[in-house]
Amino acid sequence: MTGHLKRWITGIVAVPILFYLVCFGGPFLFAALIALLLAGGMFEYHRMVFGKGRPLEMAEGICAAILFPMAALVGGAGLLAASAVLSFIVVFLLYLFRAGESLPEIADLMKVVSGIVYLPFLFGHAVLIRSLDNGIAWIFFVVILAFSGDITAFYVGRKWGRRKLMPLVSAGKTVEGTLGLIAGTIIGCLIYRTFFLPELSAVDTVVLAFLGSLLCQLGDLFESAIKRSAQVKDSGFLFPGHGGVLDRLDSLVFMIPFVYYYQTLVIS
Repeated sequence: MTGHLKRWITGIVAVPILFYLVCFGGPFLFAALIALLLAGGMFEYHRMVFGKGRPLEMAEGICAAILFPMAALVGGAGLLAASAVLSFIVVFLLYLFRAGESLPEIADLMKVVSGIVYLPFLFGHAVLIRSLDNGIAWIFFVVILAFSGDITAFYVGRKWGRRKLMPLVSAGKTVEGTLGLIAGTIIGCLIYRTFFLPELSAVDTVVLAFLGSLLCQLGDLFESAIKRSAQVKDSGFLFPGHGGVLDRLDSLVFMIPFVYYYQTLVIS
């Protein structure tokens, strides 16, 4: 079975499950789903940056992955931020307590902190989006924003891609594919807004789609840089044809907080 066909089969299976959980699962089940995905993502992240072993660092990241979505569910943005502060304090203290005759490598501490910021904190904002007025529609807006452009970039890049975007980070990304990404995202978001978010103005839709598509691309490139540094092709193997959890979440990580804060600070 080709990778292209596996991508489509995985999407056909995953999309109805996502649709059901978002629409009918309720806020708690949605937060639990996010926590489960983040725990898987943190497992993959730590395997890439640390290799095998390092159970304490792994546990720190997975605990944050479970804590942050639940904090966002219970207490909103304030408790999410407070959970991040508490997690950093705990991680720093554990770093000091592990010191024997010499301190552990400071680089290892920074890998743990970076992972907690990168995944549980940033992606935890998905729970905040779900809690907005008309939050379900906003969650699907995020999905459309991420994957309409992703699909367009894939096909445009394959057919017309010539100029490499950042070959040292991702050999497959092209300038033409990025332009297709932006165009596909804007078109997809405008169509979605017409039917499901009519209260969102066309101008705000274009701004969200344009800037959001760039953040999606940056998120994808950032994860590619992590994989390139770790010398792995995929972060994992959970989703056939797509790789691991991180390979599916990467384009959402930077974009989700942007959508939340744009909606709460600019639109509302």
